[in-house]
Amino acid sequence: MSRVIAVSNRVQLPREGQASGGLAVGVLAALEENGGLWFGWSGKVTGGVRTEPEVVHRDQISYVTVDLTHDEVELYYNGFCNGALWPLVHYVLSRLKYDRRHWEAYLRVNAFLADTLLPWIEEDDVVWIHDFHLIPLASELRRRGVDQPLGFFLHTPFPDYDVVRALPVHRELLRALCAYDVVGFQTESDLSSFNQCLAESGIGRIEQADRRKAGRVPKTGFFPIGIDVDACIDAAEQDIDGKSARELTAGGTRSLILGVDRLDYSKGLSLRFRAFERFLDRYPEQRGGVVYMQVAPPTRQGVRAYEEIREELEQSAGHINGRHSDVGWVPIHYLHQAVPREELMGIMRAANVGFVTPIRDGMNLVAKEYVAAQD
Repeated sequence: MSRVIAVSNRVQLPREGQASGGLAVGVLAALEENGGLWFGWSGKVTGGVRTEPEVVHRDQISYVTVDLTHDEVELYYNGFCNGALWPLVHYVLSRLKYDRRHWEAYLRVNAFLADTLLPWIEEDDVVWIHDFHLIPLASELRRRGVDQPLGFFLHTPFPDYDVVRALPVHRELLRALCAYDVVGFQTESDLSSFNQCLAESGIGRIEQADRRKAGRVPKTGFFPIGIDVDACIDAAEQDIDGKSARELTAGGTRSLILGVDRLDYSKGLSLRFRAFERFLDRYPEQRGGVVYMQVAPPTRQGVRAYEEIREELEQSAGHINGRHSDVGWVPIHYLHQAVPREELMGIMRAANVGFVTPIRDGMNLVAKEYVAAQD
């Protein structure tokens, strides 16, 4: 049986605790079942001198990670990935910032990752590459003689051509996706948008791409990511005392609305806060009888756009609580930090409403986890 090499921008090392997020959970589940290798950035920043990859072996999985330089993190990760691609795929063109230096760094980092991964690839391996950070990686591996099957899965939405063409290098990215043997998306709509982009950009159908050896025909499809339902149920049941849920609901006398999202403008959190404030204004009889808890762990720290969101939410929560609180009741409980999984699943089980309202999203797993956590 072929070994799977999973490649992602970040690698969830076993010492870092339980995997979180759709990508990490999905990759880890696949590798735990069949074994394999997980390759990507360590999350560490080096002073400029390249070091050997760090290798950790745990059970059937080998974790191979590399460090990036400060300039690479600023230009490749914060610049192109977070400043251009992330707003693009979430249809937020007002936040898209394109800089040629960022694009060139994006290509350089993918070339560096290809060079580093190359010695680890064996004859019968299947290489499974994840998300928008690594779109050019297949092209770089092909240039280095890699003939093994290369698959790509996009965890975010794929926008329509009217949005995609706002990025000056969109054709280069579309051609890079044609170097894969399989390109997967979350939804049928995303797949349709990809095919539309190929057609309207003049590239044509992916089957017509000539970046493969004769006889190898690329495929596309949509493969919506799921959750481990049994694990969600077990985690909810492990929160035996349910202290947090009891305190939030005042022993079950208050209704609980729960939102769980990374701190990101694509999640629509500021709109959600405003909607809850309007609810309290319109239905004053609900004062004291309902609590909204929003868990929003930090993400992409150091990027100004995300600092602005944090500041806006903190001010909004303070404003709403200042207007509506009384001695025994605070309407919004806003946590800018992660919550242990068992405790979080216990709170999900106690919640009366799962508040999941992203502006755009790939496959938001919180909605599925909320349903699975119910008793």
